[in-house]
Amino acid sequence: METAGRRIYSVSELTRRIKQTLEDEVGRVWVEGEISNFKVYASEHAYFSLKDAGAQLSAVLFAGSRSGVAAGTRLEDGQRIRAFGEVTVFESRGQYQMIVRKVEPMGEGDLMRRFLELKQRLEAEGLFAPARKRPLPLLPQRIGIVTSPTGAVIHDMTTVLGRRFPNLHIRLAPVKVQGVGAAQEIASAVRLFNRACGPDSVWPADLLIVGRGGGSLEDLWAFNEECVARAVAESAIPVISAVGHDTDFSLCDFAADVRAPTPSAAAELAVTTKQEWEQCLEHHARALKQTVRRQVTAWRMRVMTARSSRFFQQPRQLVERRAQQVDTLAMRMDHAAAQCVQEGRQRTERAYGRLRVVRERYEHLTRARLEENVRRLEAACRLRLERLRAGVAGNARQLDLLSPLAVLERGYSLTRGPDGRLVRSARDLSSGAEISTQLKDGSVASIVR
Repeated sequence: METAGRRIYSVSELTRRIKQTLEDEVGRVWVEGEISNFKVYASEHAYFSLKDAGAQLSAVLFAGSRSGVAAGTRLEDGQRIRAFGEVTVFESRGQYQMIVRKVEPMGEGDLMRRFLELKQRLEAEGLFAPARKRPLPLLPQRIGIVTSPTGAVIHDMTTVLGRRFPNLHIRLAPVKVQGVGAAQEIASAVRLFNRACGPDSVWPADLLIVGRGGGSLEDLWAFNEECVARAVAESAIPVISAVGHDTDFSLCDFAADVRAPTPSAAAELAVTTKQEWEQCLEHHARALKQTVRRQVTAWRMRVMTARSSRFFQQPRQLVERRAQQVDTLAMRMDHAAAQCVQEGRQRTERAYGRLRVVRERYEHLTRARLEENVRRLEAACRLRLERLRAGVAGNARQLDLLSPLAVLERGYSLTRGPDGRLVRSARDLSSGAEISTQLKDGSVASIVR
């Protein structure tokens, strides 16, 4: 339609023109990105978004194009893929989208990779160890909830808790559950409950529920932050994690004591219904009454049996019979004691006889060994003495040969100076010096001239 030189399009015309332009100018392309908000409807058509750090693109994979997905590929949030298809416009909504014909997996997306790396590191620290998990309280009276104050989650949980046990006290710590700063708010709320609502406070919380409704991986990312996982793991109050739906998993789930598939399920796990408790109490009351009746009946029967027994009818006869049994046992005991003494005496005499024979035999053997050892010792001593005498004689002969006195016997002499040292040269003496000459049978004093 043209009005006053202006070309005016209807919404449908403009949308069709944009669609045609996109299909003509862009057409079929390969796009690389990370899957988000993946959903499969009853028609088996899959709808999702492809995103990167700067933008996102709506995409649809029709059931008839499933054959274009690489074998063994399971499409899910956080997965990074390359998709081939046509870029077009969904006219009913005026939204451009990509009709995917082929899919090639590229591995996990950035968020999923960060999730797995952080999970592996915290798991290595023992933050998710089953030994750290604590049982939930059997009948909590005060329950703290960390979630958004708006939306269906808090309403659903309070409704379920109120229906199951109306007497509960509930306290909400309102926080953001997604977006910038959400993780810090959640962690601070958990720590606030432990600090302000701990065992020593005026409002001691018995149980904490931390959670939110379902969403994409990035929507739930606040519950995958390290600060939230550590705050939940360090909580002195038992924690139920209720993040997303049954298929969603977060680090908060692994750090908590119990994971619930949904927030409503967390409320159901938190408390048993009041009706179930009343039925349980009634059952135990009936069982206790029946047990007491059975015990009373049994004791009554025992009393009646005792009253009709001979002990109560003829007690003296029973006492006399017991006395006779005591006398019989005393006589048997005396006879047994005497017999034991006699047998002990006989065993002692036999043992003494054997001991005497053994002692005499041992003394004979010891005496023979002693005599033999004496003879051997005397022979060894004589042999040793002869060897020593021969050694002494040989040493004496060698001393005689080496003695300077033997040299004197042959006419030699030894001359010593005034200082008593041997004179080996005439130059060692001076005129007037006194010297001593030793011969074989004496010594002679002289003066040098």
